[in-house]
Amino acid sequence: MKQRYDHHRSGRVQNKNPRHNLFNELTSLEGAGYARYKSLQGEWRLNAATIEILRVQSDPFAPPSRVSLRFTPDEADLYEDWHSTPERRRALAVLLAKRFRKALRSRDIRIDAGGQEIVSRSSCEVGEDGSVVFRVGVQMPGRGRRIAGKAAARLLTEDLPDAGDSSLGVPDDEARRWLHSADDVAALRSEVAQAGLVSFVADGSMLARRSGVDDRPMTDGVSFSSPESLAVTLNLPHSGEIRGMGVRPGVTLIVGGGFHGKSTLLRALEAGVYDHIPGDGREFVVASPDAVKVRSEDGRAVTDVDVHAFVDHLPSGDDTRTFSTENASGSTSQAAATVEALEIGSRLLLIDEDTSATNLMIRDARMQELVSKDREPLTPLVDLIRSLADDHGVSTILVMGGSGDYMDVADRVVMMDAYHAHDVTERAKSLAEKPTGRRAEADAFSMPRPRVVDPGSVSAEVRGKKKVKAQGTDGIRFGENDIDLRSVEQITDPSMTNGIALAMELALKERILDGDATLAEAMERLEKRLSAQALERIKNSDFAVPRKFEVAAALNRLRSLRTRH
Repeated sequence: MKQRYDHHRSGRVQNKNPRHNLFNELTSLEGAGYARYKSLQGEWRLNAATIEILRVQSDPFAPPSRVSLRFTPDEADLYEDWHSTPERRRALAVLLAKRFRKALRSRDIRIDAGGQEIVSRSSCEVGEDGSVVFRVGVQMPGRGRRIAGKAAARLLTEDLPDAGDSSLGVPDDEARRWLHSADDVAALRSEVAQAGLVSFVADGSMLARRSGVDDRPMTDGVSFSSPESLAVTLNLPHSGEIRGMGVRPGVTLIVGGGFHGKSTLLRALEAGVYDHIPGDGREFVVASPDAVKVRSEDGRAVTDVDVHAFVDHLPSGDDTRTFSTENASGSTSQAAATVEALEIGSRLLLIDEDTSATNLMIRDARMQELVSKDREPLTPLVDLIRSLADDHGVSTILVMGGSGDYMDVADRVVMMDAYHAHDVTERAKSLAEKPTGRRAEADAFSMPRPRVVDPGSVSAEVRGKKKVKAQGTDGIRFGENDIDLRSVEQITDPSMTNGIALAMELALKERILDGDATLAEAMERLEKRLSAQALERIKNSDFAVPRKFEVAAALNRLRSLRTRH
């Protein structure tokens, strides 16, 4: 471990001017009205760090105040190679935030340390120069509506800097484990792309989670092992050769009995667009960064989406190239979600039959005989999935346990049996040779027409005042609209929901939604500008930086949205 400074043993400031002595200032406020806390906003210098009080709560029962703790490169005292790449800085920031949370002595200080994913968060940033900033919530002490100044002095000048100092004292072996993992995952993503794969699952990965509310790895689960026929070996800078299942472009079917691990494998691939902390079990499970999980979502709003590839006509006579509804059905919502993902640039769709609309997935031979095609507006995915792959380079990984018709169009079939993966492609192809009498209802998928968002339809204001509030992982209150995000399954935690809301505000503030750029172009521009610093300028709060796909998903669910083709 690099030698640490004795930063904060006294918890007092060096500056002898009482006006700039935070400890003295806080103790002098003992018993004053709670509103006097606002006089402390601004920067305060401690022995070897700077505290900035960014926002002060209005009363003891309001959301916590926002405070940052900054260390210069010399004060942070990190090895240069620890912050030499973006991947290392991101991983180190997550490690420091988790160490900070563990070091806290007071429940009145809270830091967003995240879960199992490594994503950029506002709670901790490591700069290219080795500087470190922590941003935390502080419940400013009070007795009724009076300031508890002595308690606040201990909180801000002792507990807070001591937690920061303890966080920075990372043992070498712990830091190297995190940084080497970050290096390996960055190399793995590059190797997977160069090998022409859309995803990779390393042997030994623990895909199962402890429960639906505990995302940590199952302690006694079955580790993953690739079928020999699908195995590839890649080279990583620290772990060396690594073997696992490489999924090639095209249509991949995951089959098997109930409770045998089909959906568990797919969920690991959904999360594979993010890096994971060491020990998560999915560190070396990666998916193409443009992978999007799509599903049905009864009741959502759809605005001018070109769904004609799936819905070629409607009894009402409405044009399905500009399909809109305030209350989508399961099939039309899934068709819209698929088209919206393609519109933004996804080239890997992840689909689970458990969360899909059956009539959009398949029409078997008997149903075709009973209901003729001219009476059925829907074209099922089974008849479009090959064209998506062959004509447009869009791969699909599909969990399917109920329809064997997908064997006709699959490039490979993986069976999960008691959490063990088996390549059953040959057997599936043999079964597919037996005729079922089913007729294909389409032979080509036509990509959707791009849309342009009317920026006037995206407003964060209610009667002239900005009103934006993330609601856990469920949704966002954006102006006069409630955006339901419960079916956007790649949102990691409430901080990412907040990041999506801030990204939408950024798109408005910087005129990224300018009324000329297509939605895809606007989201591409937005993603290039998305950073913790950019979102911090919108609002100082806990957030995680989102992908463009989740931001677009929120925009597409905005009920006030207007677009043109």
